[in-house]
Amino acid sequence: DPRADLVAIQHHDPDTAARVARDFDVPHACAAAEQVLDIDALDAVVISSTPHLHYPQARAALKRGLHVLVEKPMTITADQAQELVDLAARQDRQLIVGCTFHYTDHAAEARRLIRAGEIGDVKMIHILMTDESSSLYRGEPWERFVKEHHDEDYMSGTTIAPQQGSYNDPAVAGGGQIYAQVSHPAAYVSFLTGDRPQQVHAHFDNAGLPVDIYDILNIRMDQGTLVSIASCGSPMGGPRELPITVYGTGGTLKIGLADGTMTVYKPDQPPQSPPGLSDYDIYPRYAPAQNLIDVATGDAPNRSPGLLGLYSMQIIEAACQSARTGQNITI
Repeated sequence: DPRADLVAIQHHDPDTAARVARDFDVPHACAAAEQVLDIDALDAVVISSTPHLHYPQARAALKRGLHVLVEKPMTITADQAQELVDLAARQDRQLIVGCTFHYTDHAAEARRLIRAGEIGDVKMIHILMTDESSSLYRGEPWERFVKEHHDEDYMSGTTIAPQQGSYNDPAVAGGGQIYAQVSHPAAYVSFLTGDRPQQVHAHFDNAGLPVDIYDILNIRMDQGTLVSIASCGSPMGGPRELPITVYGTGGTLKIGLADGTMTVYKPDQPPQSPPGLSDYDIYPRYAPAQNLIDVATGDAPNRSPGLLGLYSMQIIEAACQSARTGQNITI
C-alpha cells in the first residue's frame, strides 16, 4: 500500500528480526517491543505476537499514541480487553482486532440486513466451526500443521513459524480451540447484531491434551438472542466448515464463511443469494492491515473495532469458567 511505509520489525531473537528486516527491506530490526516504540514518527503498529503478549504490547502502543491492530484473541482476560478499549477511547486512537471475516462483502451485507430488520427480530444464531488445528494443540512442529492446513501453499510461506508451545501452553495461548478459533465466531455474533453477551454455559473436551480441542457454548445475548457455537479443532480428515444460520421473526439468513456463500430466506419468497466470493475474498487476509492504514490516514472507519474483541473475550472467559465449574456464567 503506497500510503504507508513499514519502518520496523520486532522479534525476540535478534537474528530473526535482522533476517526479516533484510528480506523485506525494513530499516529497523528490533529485539524488543520497547525499541519499536522509541522510533520517531510512528503512526500505527501491528501486534501479532503470542496471546499473552497482546495486552502489554497493545497497552504500551496505545499509551504511545499509536493506532493498533492486534491479533485475535485480543487478550487473555476480559478485564485486559476492557482496559485496552477504554485506553484507546481516552487516547482517541483506533484499536482494531484482527478478525478477518469481518471484512468480506457478505459480512457487510449480512450486518446491514440484520440491523435494518430485514429478517425481523433475531431470535437464534447457530455457528459450527471445524478446522484442523490439533497438531498445534499437541505441540507438534509447525511443518505438520502446514501439511494438514486447507491452504498449505500459503501457510508454507510463513516468514516466522510459531514456537511449539505457542498454541498448547495455557500460560502463553490462554487455551486451545476456545482462544485460537472460537475467538472468530464469538466476535462475529456481535459484529452482526451489535449486541453484547449476557450469559454463557460451556463444555470443553481436551482429549488428553493440555488445552481444549472440542468446545460447545450456549450464549444468551443482552437483547435475548440465543446463540450456540460448536467448534472442533480435530475434524479427522473432515472438511473445514464455518456455517452460520441466523433465525429471525421475519426470515432466516445463512452464511457460509468457509465457502463464500450467503442466502436469505423469507416466507412466501424465493431465496435470495448475492454472488459467491472469490477464494481470496472468502478470507481477505490482508484486509485488517489495510484497515489499519485506513484509520491512520483517515480514509475509512475501523471495520473491526476493539469492542468486538472485548465481547469475544467476555464470551471466552465466561466459557472457560463455565467449563471448569459446570455453572451458567453471567457476564
